[in-house]
Amino acid sequence: MPTMARLVAALLLAALGWFTADLVKPYLPEARPVGLFSPISAAIGFGVGWIFTGRKLHGGAGSAAGIGLSSAALLVFWVIFVFAGYDMLERALRKSYDGPMEGLVDVFAIGLDHAILAAQVEVIAVLVLGGLVVGTVTQWVAARFR
Repeated sequence: MPTMARLVAALLLAALGWFTADLVKPYLPEARPVGLFSPISAAIGFGVGWIFTGRKLHGGAGSAAGIGLSSAALLVFWVIFVFAGYDMLERALRKSYDGPMEGLVDVFAIGLDHAILAAQVEVIAVLVLGGLVVGTVTQWVAARFR
C-alpha cells in the first residue's frame, strides 16, 4: 500500500544512489562507459526505498539509524550485483565461459572487483551519512503521516 513514508524513502534513496554513483565514476576504469550508471543506481535506490525502507519504518519495525544503514547496504549490494551481472552477460556473449555455472560464479568475482574499486573513503562516508539521513527523515515522515 502506498504511504508517504515509502515515497519519501524511495525518493531519498534514489537521490543517494544517483549521488553515490557520481562519486564512484572517477574511480572506474577510463574505458568503462558510465552513461546509465547514475540513472540505474537511482532506480535501484527507488526500489530499495519503496520496498524495504518505507515499509519497515512505516510499520515501526526497528530504529531509524539501523534501517537507514541497512538500506544503504542493500543499495550497494543490488547496484554491484546488477552491474556485475551485466558485465558477466557481456563476457558470456563473447563466449568467455565454458558453461553457465562458470558465468554465475564469475558474477561474484566481478562484484568483488567492483566493490574494491568503489571502496573509497568519501564514498563510504556518503553512504553511511546518507543512510542515517534517509532513516531519520523517513521515520519522521512515517510518524507525522499515519
